[in-house]
Amino acid sequence: MSINEKLRSQQNDELFTAILTLENTEECYAFFEDICTINELKALSQRLQVAKMLRTGDSYEKIVEETGASTATISRVKRCLVYGADGYTLALDRLGAK
Repeated sequence: MSINEKLRSQQNDELFTAILTLENTEECYAFFEDICTINELKALSQRLQVAKMLRTGDSYEKIVEETGASTATISRVKRCLVYGADGYTLALDRLGAK
């Protein structure tokens, strides 16, 4: 897996290590409530839903209607699915999403 070196730092490594210690959804809610705003978390969730819908072949129109995402957000997620570090693909595969 290719990771953008601009993302790499000791602080980021520690953040991801902390996230990996969380054991369930409730612990994730508690952690993310402390580290980001509600809108930031909603944006992350929206992008994952957009990725899932793009993988199933849904149109931009349907994705906008169901998620409220902008076409710019949809395009960004699509670029990540095609050219990114495969993070969406890995997560969606593990979640069993088509």
